[in-house]
Amino acid sequence: MTVRKLFLLFAVLFVGLEASGCGVVSSAVDNVTGFVGLHETGTVIAKVAQIRSSYAVVAADLLEVKRGETLDVLDEIDFEKVHWYRVRAQDDYKTEGWIEAQNIITDDLLDKSKKIAEEDKDYQPQATAQLRAATNLRLTPEQRDDNILVKLDNLSNFEIVSWRFVPKSQDALDVDNARKGEVKQVKGKTRNAEIEAAKESNEPEKIDEKYDIWYKVRLDRSVSPAPAGWVFGRQVELQVPSDIVFYQQNNKKYVTWQRLDNIEANDKFAAANKDATKTSKPGSWVILSRTNIVKAQEGIEPDFDGILVLAYDKYNEEHYSAYRNNDVWGLLPLKVEGTGDNKTFVLKLRGANGEIEEKRFVTFKDAKGRLKVTVPEGIATTGK
Repeated sequence: MTVRKLFLLFAVLFVGLEASGCGVVSSAVDNVTGFVGLHETGTVIAKVAQIRSSYAVVAADLLEVKRGETLDVLDEIDFEKVHWYRVRAQDDYKTEGWIEAQNIITDDLLDKSKKIAEEDKDYQPQATAQLRAATNLRLTPEQRDDNILVKLDNLSNFEIVSWRFVPKSQDALDVDNARKGEVKQVKGKTRNAEIEAAKESNEPEKIDEKYDIWYKVRLDRSVSPAPAGWVFGRQVELQVPSDIVFYQQNNKKYVTWQRLDNIEANDKFAAANKDATKTSKPGSWVILSRTNIVKAQEGIEPDFDGILVLAYDKYNEEHYSAYRNNDVWGLLPLKVEGTGDNKTFVLKLRGANGEIEEKRFVTFKDAKGRLKVTVPEGIATTGK
C-alpha cells in the first residue's frame, strides 16, 4: 500500500512538470498529500493510554503509552461521537493502531499553547490554584468545540497569570469537561428567580451572577505538555497561603498575592503534588482583593478593588497592617521589584483624572524595624 501511494505521488509530480508552471505542481502536491495522508506528530497527554487495533468497541490493546511520549499521527476519524487518531509509536516494532484523540495533543495545538506561554513569559504568577474537577484547557476563554487543547485531571495545580470576566451564558457548563464533538445538557438554572428578585429590589449587581471568570494559566510539564491556556473558573480553587488566609474576609476575597520579604515559602508552587496544601512561613505580603459587587467603568471590570500590605513582626510573632486601601480600581498584573527589605510593587490604578496609570508603592523598614509604605499620590476611589 505504501509503495502504491508513493508511486501515485511521483506520477502526479511528473504530470505536473510536463504541464509546466510551478503553481500547477504545487497544487498537485497538495492534493496528493491530502490523499496519501502524510502524518504529523503528537504528544501523549494522558498518564497512561492504549493504542488499540481498532476504534470499534471491541478491539485489542496493542501498546501502552505514557505521558510525554511522541507518536506519529497518520489519520483521524469520528466514530460514535468520539474522535480517534491512527498513530505510529516509537517503539522497536513501530506499532500502529488507534488512540482516542483526547489522549494526545498534536504539534499544531502544542505550538499554539507555546505561543500563549510566550506572551506572558516575563509575567510574575498572580496566584496559584487547583482544579476541583477534570477540566478542559482551552486556546481561548470560551466553551467551543474547536478550541480544546487538553483535558486536565482533577486536582491539577497551576499558576494564574491573568483572568477575564465574561458575561454569563445560559449555555455554559458548570464542569467544562466535554470532549470534542460531545454535547452535554445544561442543568436547569436554579438562581434565576433570586437574580431577578435582586434586580427588582435595586440591590447591587453581583460579579458571580453577572459574569463567569476565565483564568489564563501556566502549567508545569508534569501536569500538561501544553504549557499555557485558558481554564473555566467555576471549578478553580485559589490556593491562598495559610500564612494569610486567616485575614481574608467573606465579602472581599484575595485574588493576588506576592511576598515582600526574602523568606522562601514552604508552599512554593509544586505542580506534581496533587495533595499540596498551602502552608507557608509567616512573612510580609502585598495582597490584592476583590468584592463581589459589579464596578464596571466604560464596560470594564476592575481585577481588584482593595490593596493590603500585611507586615510580620517576627519578635512578637504577629502580623500587622502596614497599608490598606479598600476603595481602588485596578488592573493586573501586580509586579514586585527590588531585593532585601526595600521592595517596590507596581499597580495599574485609575488615577484622579480617570485614566489608568502605573503607581509605584515603595516599602522600607523604619528605625524600629517596622515595615512602612510610601504611597503614590493621585489614586482615585470607586465610589461604591
